[in-house]
Amino acid sequence: MNIFTLILATALFSPIASKVHPDDIVGTWVANENKAKVQIYKSGNKYYGKIIWLKEPNKDGKPKTDKHNPDPAKRQVPVVGLVVLKDFTYDDGEWIDGEIYDPSSGKEYSCKITMPDKNTLKVRGYIGISLFGRTEVWKRG
Repeated sequence: MNIFTLILATALFSPIASKVHPDDIVGTWVANENKAKVQIYKSGNKYYGKIIWLKEPNKDGKPKTDKHNPDPAKRQVPVVGLVVLKDFTYDDGEWIDGEIYDPSSGKEYSCKITMPDKNTLKVRGYIGISLFGRTEVWKRG
């Protein structure tokens, strides 16, 4: 093996070559065990995500609403279109310092997101420290 081949192989298979870029998160993601799709987008230097599709968008013939929201004025807002990821910033391979909102409970959690590959997100919601939380795997879709 010549030195050029060795350098090329090292570059192709090094962690630096596979490092994610900040905007890699932008796109549509299948979430909540294929029950929802979330569109992640960038606004300024932060990342957000809104629900754009639900497997079951209606209940009793009407669009599902954010009925568990702690603010009574927001309980009639449709779930489709609801911003559920807020204020994420990118830092060294992770999207951090954001919050995730769970419309099924009306609760908001601290959150961080990692991308093990270009088609997979690990979305970790937690209270306090990341050790005490739950991770969902979302697929590009």
